[in-house]
Amino acid sequence: GAANGLCMIALTQGSQGWLCAGYTDMRKSFDGLGMIVQQSLKRNPFRVGDVFIFRGKRGDRIKVLWYDGTGLCLLTKRLEEGSFVWPVSQSGSGQLSSGQLGILLEGIDWRHPKRISIPGAMG
Repeated sequence: GAANGLCMIALTQGSQGWLCAGYTDMRKSFDGLGMIVQQSLKRNPFRVGDVFIFRGKRGDRIKVLWYDGTGLCLLTKRLEEGSFVWPVSQSGSGQLSSGQLGILLEGIDWRHPKRISIPGAMG
């Protein structure tokens, strides 16, 4: 699970996570993904704290691009089973909270995560 911290990307106060709707060519790297952010999403890929997430056609791979203040960072993740849940739209973007981003990176449906019930009383 996430306890090992290998896929931890924290959104800071005021930052946002953006899903790039549709499919992205997973051969793209820093420059190609940055151009998608600028041209398709109309966002600045160099805004500190913003995180941009792209999914491949098969759905089992994502790339995450973000700027940490000193340089662009790129994470690639492949699920061994299942696929990442993605917006139905073929263009545009969707926004994610920090919690939703963490759930997405775990390969869980970020739109409908299962919540733990809260007990009503002690004992």
